[in-house]
Amino acid sequence: MIHSLDRLELARELDKRAAACGRALDTLVEVNLAGEPQKGGVAPDALPALLDAVAGLGHLTVRGLMAIPPAAADPEAARVWFRALAKLGERHGLAGLSMGMSADFEAAIEEGATMVRVGTAIFGARPAAGPAREAR
Repeated sequence: MIHSLDRLELARELDKRAAACGRALDTLVEVNLAGEPQKGGVAPDALPALLDAVAGLGHLTVRGLMAIPPAAADPEAARVWFRALAKLGERHGLAGLSMGMSADFEAAIEEGATMVRVGTAIFGARPAAGPAREAR
């Protein structure tokens, strides 16, 4: 499942490649709830048009939504964003909600997450980006 579909051009490319493989591909649409310029995701008001366009593609199926809320020291601060994504999912008939990471997954589950991303809790923190890491 692709968790980061956020624009029609990407949907068309994924559809083309899935068709070439003779298979269907499940996706989640990434929504940039807070409008953060450094993050990917479709704006909430552009979601209906993207969903309509993807529905016309033969090899992609949108199974739900994904969001990464703004970073915050308090995991409870993410709750408002999780609620917003859950409402969008409900409005568009999408049951899958990928929201919550290692620091805030409990709040995400309480707000309706069906998938959480807890890699840091399992594998530990990633090495800091920088010249040493890039040289590997």
